[in-house]
Amino acid sequence: MRREISNAAKVRLLMRHIGEQATAPGRVYLVGGSSAVLVGWRETTVDVDLKLDPEPGGVFAVIACAKEELHMNVELAAPDEFIPPLPGWRERSPFVVRHGVVDFHHYDFYAQALAKIERGHAQDLQDVAAMGKRGLIESRRLAAFFHDIEGGLLRFPAIDRNTFAAKVCAAARELEAMS
Repeated sequence: MRREISNAAKVRLLMRHIGEQATAPGRVYLVGGSSAVLVGWRETTVDVDLKLDPEPGGVFAVIACAKEELHMNVELAAPDEFIPPLPGWRERSPFVVRHGVVDFHHYDFYAQALAKIERGHAQDLQDVAAMGKRGLIESRRLAAFFHDIEGGLLRFPAIDRNTFAAKVCAAARELEAMS
């Protein structure tokens, strides 16, 4: 079946499906384009990225059905798969809504921003700027969180620490210039 791009309405439908059909409580973190369309800095996203922690009961069956019914791409992906997890990311993950026994949150915007900066695609950098414009992240804290995870970069051998540090400095300067 052909998958289509998703907008905020489709992401909300997916959340409702998951919440109403989950068989046990859990938490779903919205990542990347999922956050972008719900907060409103983008109209659409190709993939709806989610992190399950703790995993709601029966969620994989619900996601499989919803992907077909809603014609959407759903992937399990989060910043902590690409960069070291930021200390306190759960506490900084804004609550979105509760459906049934499932709580939905945006994954910590600082972690999302750092993962996007590391990847460095044009859309990623536009997303980081949009987060800054909306007051979701600020330059000094972004740089501080990078320093918090620097030691953990050894576990991510594909990441060059110096290159990543330079990208974070450049992004922090751009955020500072916007404020």
